[in-house]
Amino acid sequence: MHDEVTLHMRAPAREIWELVSDVRNTGRFSPETVDAQWLGGATGPAVGVRFRGKVVRNGRGPTYWSECRITACEPGSEFGFVVLLGGRPINHWHYRFVPAGDGTDVTESFRLEPSTGTRVYWALLGRARGRTNREGMRKTLERIRAVVEDPAV
Repeated sequence: MHDEVTLHMRAPAREIWELVSDVRNTGRFSPETVDAQWLGGATGPAVGVRFRGKVVRNGRGPTYWSECRITACEPGSEFGFVVLLGGRPINHWHYRFVPAGDGTDVTESFRLEPSTGTRVYWALLGRARGRTNREGMRKTLERIRAVVEDPAV
């Protein structure tokens, strides 16, 4: 009930982190989350800050808004958040930024919160959903890389 994808980007970790941690950029990069907005008067990332993301599941629907809470916020190093359902965590998303060679290795990962519901969901749909998540993470990272390596994109 977890996976990750890593991609090398020829850009400084802090520059990539700034793009990723401003959730208003999410729609530029994610194939499923097409919009995001800060909540509660927040204007930037910090642990505990909430935001909501507009999801178009599997790129075609259904469409819904999910509330999220930032769980990790270390400039240039990591950014993470948890998706909430009825105030309870259901899915943890995390980005790690590690300087390497001429740039940064960026890892995006997800981990479903262990519960009876997620175990049943993963047993029934996990293979397909896991593939969709891996492809989505790779596409997200490729889109971020295109922007940081060629700002004209």
